Amino acid sequence: MLLSEGFEGIEGLNDIDLSAGRPGDQSIHRVFVDPGGSHCIATIVGPGGADTFYTHAKWTRPRLLSKLKGLIVNAVAWNRQLITEASTREVILGTDNGQLHEIAVDEKDKREKYIKFLFELKELPEAFTGLQMETANVINGTRYYVMAVTPTRLYSYTGIGSLESVFASYVDRTVHFTELPGDIANSELHFFINQRRAVYFAWLSGAGIYHGGLNFGAQHSSPDGDQNFVENKALLSYSRLGEGTEAVKPSSMAVSEFHFLLLIGNKVKVVNRISEQIVEELYFDQASDAASRGIIGLCSDASAGLFYAYDQNSIFQVSVNDEGRDMWKVYLDLKEYAAALANCRDALQKDQVYLVQAEAAFSTKDFLRAASFYAKINYVLSFEEISLKFISMGEQDALRTFLLRKLDNLAKDDTCQITMISTWITELYLDKINRVLLEDEGASEKGALEYQSIIKEFRAFLSDSKDVLDEATTMKLLKSYGRVDELVFFANLKEQHEIVVHHYIQQGEAKKALQVLQKPNVPIDLQYKFAPDLIMLDAYETVESWMTTKDLNPRKLIPAMMRYSSEPHAKNETHEVIKYLEYSVHRLQNEDPGVHNLLLSLYAKQEDESSLLRFLQCKFGKGRSSGPEFFYDPKYALRLCLKEKRMRACVHIYSMMSMHEEAVALALQVDPELAMAEADKVEDDEELRKKLWLMVAKHVIEQEKGTKRENIRKAIAFLKETDGLLKIEDILPFFPDFALIDDFKEAICSSLEDYNEQIENLKQEMNDATHGADNIRNDISALAQRYAVIDRDEECGVCRKKILNVGRDYQMSWGYTSAGSMAPFYVFPCGHAFHAQCLITHVTGCTSQMQAEYILDLQKRLTLLSNEPRKDSSGGLSEEEPLTSMTPLEKIRSQLDDAIASECPFCGDLMIREISLPFILPEEADVAASWEIKPHNPGMQKSLSLPAY
Repeated sequence: MLLSEGFEGIEGLNDIDLSAGRPGDQSIHRVFVDPGGSHCIATIVGPGGADTFYTHAKWTRPRLLSKLKGLIVNAVAWNRQLITEASTREVILGTDNGQLHEIAVDEKDKREKYIKFLFELKELPEAFTGLQMETANVINGTRYYVMAVTPTRLYSYTGIGSLESVFASYVDRTVHFTELPGDIANSELHFFINQRRAVYFAWLSGAGIYHGGLNFGAQHSSPDGDQNFVENKALLSYSRLGEGTEAVKPSSMAVSEFHFLLLIGNKVKVVNRISEQIVEELYFDQASDAASRGIIGLCSDASAGLFYAYDQNSIFQVSVNDEGRDMWKVYLDLKEYAAALANCRDALQKDQVYLVQAEAAFSTKDFLRAASFYAKINYVLSFEEISLKFISMGEQDALRTFLLRKLDNLAKDDTCQITMISTWITELYLDKINRVLLEDEGASEKGALEYQSIIKEFRAFLSDSKDVLDEATTMKLLKSYGRVDELVFFANLKEQHEIVVHHYIQQGEAKKALQVLQKPNVPIDLQYKFAPDLIMLDAYETVESWMTTKDLNPRKLIPAMMRYSSEPHAKNETHEVIKYLEYSVHRLQNEDPGVHNLLLSLYAKQEDESSLLRFLQCKFGKGRSSGPEFFYDPKYALRLCLKEKRMRACVHIYSMMSMHEEAVALALQVDPELAMAEADKVEDDEELRKKLWLMVAKHVIEQEKGTKRENIRKAIAFLKETDGLLKIEDILPFFPDFALIDDFKEAICSSLEDYNEQIENLKQEMNDATHGADNIRNDISALAQRYAVIDRDEECGVCRKKILNVGRDYQMSWGYTSAGSMAPFYVFPCGHAFHAQCLITHVTGCTSQMQAEYILDLQKRLTLLSNEPRKDSSGGLSEEEPLTSMTPLEKIRSQLDDAIASECPFCGDLMIREISLPFILPEEADVAASWEIKPHNPGMQKSLSLPAY
């Protein structure tokens, strides 16, 4: 703190005349200015009594407060929360005769709004020498806190409402006050203001400086009903000021955040409020005459945080520079560690506070508490030094606590150090667990609780540190200490599911193992790996888990299912593998042959054959456009069923493989009815069907044990079941040679009647065939005489020339007989006519290349043979001449006719096929492109202007 004299920085100094023309000497008793510097209240004393004036910073003349005439105002309490530049709001005035008045002034009114009497000391009338006021907004209004001092007492007033109502309430109740011995003429009351709120008070009393904290939000009720807002009260005795043997009372006082500024004589002593030690003495540099009169007092500017000392001629400013820089040491010396930490400016200062606390706890052997404080130290002691302290004392628990707290204080970037400390903590936990187990050999209840607590704590640590612990090292540590449960717990945290599942299987806890395998992030391969062990451990739970697991491939579970199936099972026990395979086949529609074969093999081993037959009869590929109806191997199924002697199943498999003879032969050994059903399945092969029924008939006849006549009747009845497929003559060889024909009389007669009917039908069919042959022969004879009438103007359908005209282009002979000088031509029943050459050209152009080459080859061969002699110029056959007696020329001509004239090219399939052909063929693309219209060069165009008419 520094003292400086002068008026530097003060502008607009004006003299205000408070004498108002009154005769005699006038002296200023007190001057009070609000924290904002806008409002001023001053009291003057003269021969005519006391007068109190109010002036505003903007006024040039003060205003006399006439209602306060004769009253000497010693103290003023401003309403710091509500005061503005234009209005004082509520102001409390304390007078020399022990009265309190309320006043309010508005700058625009140029006069006071009101002056009210509030309170008067009656029990011990004394002058009020200091006043302070605070307000706080509560739910039901405004709460006022007023503190006032006299030379011997400190009074506290509080209440909700208006100031008038608050003080009126003290008419009927006792005022809360604190009385101190001694007397002082210049008793003062100061509030230290921090962010517009009073934090603590200080009373310059006769006994010393009475001070304490202010808590305006506290609701501590005092015994007399008042609400006490003072806490942590203390008294600074004047004897601590060190002024010889006698205590010297200060003449004035000011307060800062941590210090009291006390005016004693012509110097200012700065006393630390917390330690009550004098930290500095400030001296005034005054002229000799001013020094003789002395410093009058101290005052402060709460808004700016400045302090002033003044005499009759000068003002001294006390400069405060960072007064709280060493407060952490003060609090530390007083062992107020929380306050010391709150006032530390850097980490090194905090380290020193933590070190003092740690060493204090260490010295009292409170090692766990010491460990917590040591863990917060970063600079003054190294990590190794602190660790060695606990190791040397054998305090493993405290060391673990220190490492845990140190781990909390490390930054996330210190990954290497975090990993090493975490590993060390892990080992300390394991050592602690072993020590607890060794110490608790008697298994006491206390030891069991401690063991459970340390296990719970250790597992919580593993959960928190799973990302920083080295997996391999931690696993090795847990194994070396034999902590299998914790090993499994850590493996679960690190998602080492294989280790966890293996442990549960060893413990026989299949359900827990399956719960691990059901987790979403567990690889599906583990399901297959542990399936053999799990199904042997708990088949029901395992199969239930399989059926709820998605994307599980049943084929990869076959080894596990075969292992389970190889074990003996109770007769009535549910076969879990069959249940899962049925689920896979029917619900999941699995198509894997291995799965179907395994299910079939398990069905085959059951005594009841019904499940096997239902499985064989089920068409799993039903509804598919392509693919098999079943997915098992029929050959394997047949071998298996033969081995297990499941004959009905074998019959079904034979039938399915179209081995009907084998099926019927085997069915006859089991059930003739089954054999009949199998024989009846063949529908498309009549011969085979009859053969199968003969096998059945032979078996039925040979197996009958009754009398001969009864056997014959049964055989006859069997014939009826074949729906006429077998006759009596088919089964007669199966009867013994000595059987009487009378027994077959009825059947033979019935058979003969059927044969007679068949003979009659054959005769009728023969007559119909003979008649049809005659009709065909007549049609062939008439074919040679068939003709068509051609109009002389008939045109060729291709060249559009007349058919009957003679032209040089057609003067060629291809073996055709021309009518005079006319060219060969074709006439179709539809009426279209074509020249032979035109028809050949048209057909070869429209048909395929292969067919065109064939036609041209026939034409060439016909030309070569055209000069050979012909039997009949008409090209037809005589009635006696057979069709096979045609000459080579006629055969070629017939072939050519079939190739080009089998149908009219305009009315037949040839014309229909041409519809799909494009108008421009690919080979005509060049010709079509030559007709493309291209625009001329714009530059070459000429514009012609037409004359206007």
